[in-house]
Amino acid sequence: MKKVPVEEAVGLPLGHDITAIVPGKKKYRAFKRGHVVTTNDVEKLRNLGKEHIYIWETKEQLIHEDEGALRLARAAAGTGVVITEPSQGRVNLKAEYNGLLKVQVSQLQWINNIEDIIFSTLHNNREVSKGQLIAGTRVVPLAIEANLLQEAESLALNPLPLITVRPYKPLWVGVVTTGSEVNSGRIRDGFAHILRQKINAFGGRWMGQTIVPDDSELVALEIQNFIAEGADLILVTGGMSVDADDATPEAIRNSGAQVVFHGAPVLPGSQFMMAYMGHVAICGVPGGALFNQVTTLDLILPRVFAGERISRADIVALGHGGLCQGCKVCHFPVCPFGKSAPF
Repeated sequence: MKKVPVEEAVGLPLGHDITAIVPGKKKYRAFKRGHVVTTNDVEKLRNLGKEHIYIWETKEQLIHEDEGALRLARAAAGTGVVITEPSQGRVNLKAEYNGLLKVQVSQLQWINNIEDIIFSTLHNNREVSKGQLIAGTRVVPLAIEANLLQEAESLALNPLPLITVRPYKPLWVGVVTTGSEVNSGRIRDGFAHILRQKINAFGGRWMGQTIVPDDSELVALEIQNFIAEGADLILVTGGMSVDADDATPEAIRNSGAQVVFHGAPVLPGSQFMMAYMGHVAICGVPGGALFNQVTTLDLILPRVFAGERISRADIVALGHGGLCQGCKVCHFPVCPFGKSAPF
């Protein structure tokens, strides 16, 4: 960049965007890169505190900030991600559709360890909606060494694209509700309404609900029946505590499913159970889901609907950030609950 006094810049193109800030109100681009300075612009530039401006002089070993940010964003953007044009040296990445945000956290850290480059994202495994801002990148100076940018591009591409959005799959969902008190009609079931709302958010398809007493053989049979009918996901509610009559964990095991874990380092929702029978995910949902707005179930469902197979390592990682603060006004998923896991 060549530094030029503003009064000598008339007729020359700006080498970068110039930003104006109205304290406490707004920040905006007052002049765009490439704008040819006019006589009328001189006073405007001085009002913005500019006594000098930069004029871009092409050099092979240097990459302009706009081109650098655009190249890095293109390298980082995987499926389900769209990018914006550079503005004030920054390029944004947005979700192309509703889905699960996946960030390669270790690659992101290596990129941000490179001099003169920054890349910021939302948390990994975050639910995002179409058009939502999910990441942003920029080059810190007005130009960057070509070799540094090339290193960052390589890290953004390998071994996986840095940022992707996985679309949700319209899974068929069956619900088995256990509890002799519900089966007998003593109390009314509260799970069906709550679970329908949760699966609707991901485009899930409701197969139905069966209510059975606390009998592990009957519960196991209903799980098998839903699988035979084509279920992709089975939610088994009730009977997940340590009470003597609770039979759900035993029933899930007896159904022939392979248990991934029982007990998650998440509060609320520590009694949650995860199992698989072939490709079918089976979740043992504790009673806390009836009165807590977010539990382990809400951390697991987006990943299941995005087609991920949950491992024990995934659950172990939830412990860091797995403590819900029970805010009076819940803003989940715009909060730290369950967001620290790198997988």
